[in-house]
Amino acid sequence: MSTLSFNTPLTDAFLVDLRTLLQPADLLMGPEDLERFCHDETEDLRFPPQVVVQPRTTEQVAAVVKICAAHHVPITPMGARTGLSGGALAVYGGVGLSMAKMDAIIAIDEKNLQVTVEPGVITQVLQEAVAAKGLYYAPDPSSRGSCTIGGNLAENAGGPRAVKYGVTRDFVLNLEVVLPNGEVVWTGANTLKNSTGYDLTRLLVGSEGTLGIITKAVLRLIPLPKESRLMLVPFRDAHKACQAVSAVFRAGVTPSALEFMERDAIDWTLRFIDGVNLTIADDTAAHLLIEVDGNHGDVLLRDCEIILGVMEKFDCQEVLFAETSAEKDALWKLRRRVAEAVKGNSVYKEEDTVVPRYELPNLLAKVKEVGTKYGFKSVCYGHAGDGNLHVNIIKGDMSDEAWENELPKAIREIFEFTVSVGGTLSGEHGIGLVQRPYMDIAFNQVQLELMRGIKKLFDPLGIMNPGKVLP
Repeated sequence: MSTLSFNTPLTDAFLVDLRTLLQPADLLMGPEDLERFCHDETEDLRFPPQVVVQPRTTEQVAAVVKICAAHHVPITPMGARTGLSGGALAVYGGVGLSMAKMDAIIAIDEKNLQVTVEPGVITQVLQEAVAAKGLYYAPDPSSRGSCTIGGNLAENAGGPRAVKYGVTRDFVLNLEVVLPNGEVVWTGANTLKNSTGYDLTRLLVGSEGTLGIITKAVLRLIPLPKESRLMLVPFRDAHKACQAVSAVFRAGVTPSALEFMERDAIDWTLRFIDGVNLTIADDTAAHLLIEVDGNHGDVLLRDCEIILGVMEKFDCQEVLFAETSAEKDALWKLRRRVAEAVKGNSVYKEEDTVVPRYELPNLLAKVKEVGTKYGFKSVCYGHAGDGNLHVNIIKGDMSDEAWENELPKAIREIFEFTVSVGGTLSGEHGIGLVQRPYMDIAFNQVQLELMRGIKKLFDPLGIMNPGKVLP
């Protein structure tokens, strides 16, 4: 695989080729434009591309890729840049390939419960479009109002309802992909079962734009659930809240969402947003937000009764039931805005650990233990129902020297514990740029060499989103 140089000046011949292919409005090189595309939501990192390309068709994407391959110019695919691992950062400069103008919902197939979309479609826009036809696209990241399907595919996004319905990968049937040499292929078939050859579709989902560029996706849909019930359960002890999580499933109930929030996560978010009125007892340490959904109210009532019985065994406080749609929306607004509130409160780093759900209390305890050892505070929340804990490490009074040099040691300790109990480094945010140094914890050299071999086979020039995933 060839070695790229950082921000090698783009040649006149390369720029002439791009200008011949694209409309002027689809080729951005001004300082303000490059600044706009230089960051995602990962900390305060800034890596501007040298040029931003906004194709409108698969054919244009393929042509851009062929030009980049001919000139050995790196390409960084970009969605809405809401990611939290640096996956959309142009660390080598080159082309920032924005998919924003490929935003069509091509077809909703109500007979086969499928939808074909382009990568620039905003996730919530897709959900609302299919809901109008009584259908449901369940992957539901907190940034659903701004993130795009292409980014969700690249990172294999999950969200609160993954616990019942699965992550993005579980809803993908087929992908149209532009390979790093500019060839266009479909990876699978528009069928629910496919045991024909290697599963290229599942390989591409979660590959973070390092193997190719997704230009269309055929996604599975399900009937829209008719009803839901939502409750907010406070606890005096955060560890007991975590212990209650796996007990719910052992009692025979699979919630459509089961979210964990520490006290600080809710306090900071209540100060950050308007329109949510919630009184929290002084001795409350954490909350579980639990939703059940389905088509029969009596079944949901029974599930709620079982859940309440489980909660009482773990010393919960008074449970709040959301009685109206407005109350449900308020509680979900509170949960979905936690990440923004934490980011607005302090300099921080967010880790996306995931463990078997029974190990969640032990993971939380380990995070606090490591924080005490290294002198940082943490605010934890996440998708407890599938063992996914977002660990927000707050800089607070840590010195810049400790933040830069000691914190990576602390993160490594957290990851080593996570893997030791059967977990891994990321549940839904991906590896991207910032988690690359820790990949040796999750994989041995044999496994990493297999991945490098796959990368080299797809992308022998090394131009596709370089500097990501593989150490």
